Amino acid sequence: MPTWLILILIGVALVILGVATEIGQFLIWIGVIVLVASLIIGLVGRSRT
Repeated sequence: MPTWLILILIGVALVILGVATEIGQFLIWIGVIVLVASLIIGLVGRSRT
């Protein structure tokens, strides 16, 4: 599985956990950061090939 896909799945899981828990704001921000990083990695990887 590509790295960017794994990061997207982790980001989505963190956002879902963030919505469901008390410390949600922190987890939502981490999830958003991971999602953005994975999108950037995916775009950079596609531009190389």
